[in-house]
Amino acid sequence: MLQLKDIMTPMDFQVTEETTLHEAITLMHEKKWNLLPVTNLARQSVGVFTRSSLYQMVSAACPLTTPIKLYIKNQVETIIMTTPYEKIEEIVSKSKVGTGVVIDESNRVVGMLTKTDMVMSLLQTSQELQTIKKLKRTLETAIDYAFDGIVMTDEKKKIQMVSPPLLELFNLSLEEVFDQPAEKVLPHLHLEHVYESETAEVSGFLEIKGIKYLVHRIPILENGKVIGAIGKVMFRQLNEVSELFKQLQKAENKANFYHQQYQKAETARFRWEDIVSRDSLMEKLIKSGAKAAKGRSTVLIRGESGTGKELFAHAIHNSSARSAGQFVVVNCAAIPEDLLESEFFGYEEGAFTGAKQKGKLGKFDLANGGTLFLDEIGDMSLSLQAKLLRVLQEREFYRVGGTAKIKVDVRIIAATNRNLEEMVQENLFREDLYYRLNVISLKIPPLRERLMDTEYLISQFMIEFNQILGTSITGIENQAKDVLLCYDWPGNVRELRNVMERAMTFAENGKIKLEDLPDYLGQRERGTESTINRTMVETAEFETIKRALIQVDGNKVKAARLLGISRSGLYEKMKKYNLPI
Repeated sequence: MLQLKDIMTPMDFQVTEETTLHEAITLMHEKKWNLLPVTNLARQSVGVFTRSSLYQMVSAACPLTTPIKLYIKNQVETIIMTTPYEKIEEIVSKSKVGTGVVIDESNRVVGMLTKTDMVMSLLQTSQELQTIKKLKRTLETAIDYAFDGIVMTDEKKKIQMVSPPLLELFNLSLEEVFDQPAEKVLPHLHLEHVYESETAEVSGFLEIKGIKYLVHRIPILENGKVIGAIGKVMFRQLNEVSELFKQLQKAENKANFYHQQYQKAETARFRWEDIVSRDSLMEKLIKSGAKAAKGRSTVLIRGESGTGKELFAHAIHNSSARSAGQFVVVNCAAIPEDLLESEFFGYEEGAFTGAKQKGKLGKFDLANGGTLFLDEIGDMSLSLQAKLLRVLQEREFYRVGGTAKIKVDVRIIAATNRNLEEMVQENLFREDLYYRLNVISLKIPPLRERLMDTEYLISQFMIEFNQILGTSITGIENQAKDVLLCYDWPGNVRELRNVMERAMTFAENGKIKLEDLPDYLGQRERGTESTINRTMVETAEFETIKRALIQVDGNKVKAARLLGISRSGLYEKMKKYNLPI
């Protein structure tokens, strides 16, 4: 027999009295719900925020940042999780609200039950019901009382059920549509789309008789095959909702404009707390960076691509005495060499063909009083290196085509993934500039050398992407986890972040599986052993060694003692599993 937990829509978010109007509008739009359950911090029900509440706030010209607490309705139609199925049928058939809040025995909100949920669950679990007749009667009851229009088609795309509101909207009778092809009698709904796409979709705003409506098309699947479709036509009060979202769009456009202006100001975005790590070497490096930030000396940040060099540069600026000044970024590898000089120093009017009539300020001008971050400094040409050295030594420069000296007060932070010492030996990088830049050097270790970071970063990215992507990923299956932990991550944290975003997009819910990961991860071999074919015993041994090393902060002597093996034995096992020694 069906259980309420199988029918309801689980709550993957929380609305409290402090939730803003903007957040409530967004949730109603995303969930397509007419009300939102409001809870306290213990997730216990305190009321509901309805569309009528929303309209009241808009009519009262409440700002989008206004909390909803004054507009919450205390009368809530709740359904206890343990309610028998027969009782649920009775509640749904008689309820005029159309939506019920599901609570557990402790009055904690756990989900929502809508009449659409009821219809969908009955369709998907029809074989569990005692008779087709009972199913049909229940469905017809739910459809007759549906707030908006609902139509259902079978495997042959013929209409088998339709709600009275939908017939009224399109001025049709049941006899005209029953057992008729939906494409023929209701062509504007385009239900045939989901038979091909096998994916639910929502139309844009449509209109009939001056009434705006939306169509939510949902395929009914059985064993991977489409056996029917549901069309939910939403048209009640959509004009008011449309106006609300127009207002919201205007507010968002305004916010985007200010955000763009903010970005143009080139302010540093990251702080030390944004650099996530559990590795003792990284923690020491962060402390060193924070100390370096207090001074005026040039800082050279070194490390492979994707290790987080730019995050360190942002954090150094934000924790320095220049944090109120501009943080200006120049990617020396991304700007064509013939434009680098004008980008750095700007140019005067008429300095060259195509120059702006009033000239242009350079990056040194913009960073005056602040910080100039020279990313990929190793890709700078020798001629420009000489001019940069002069600015660093004398704190002045000439604009392209100009004759007046420009005085500047700029702190330099440089970053590179190249071996500058080798470049100096090969006369590809000026030795005097190298020593000028290498006053304070911070070398960020690659992810493969940070034993304690990979698993921790995976958990942090999971939290981040659940919020960004709207997914509900709860973990990673063991086989997929083994692959992620054993991969050497040549692209470092950036590559790990991209892989996690892809995996969570593919998984959508539940846990990340091996097939959700890019193929190249599983095909990469470590030594002579494929990570995927690791035996259960070896996996357990690998995890035990890794946990021991984490527990003692990477101290090999203490780890060997903790594991009860010799130090040489520990090194052999670390070598076997390709753990950094």
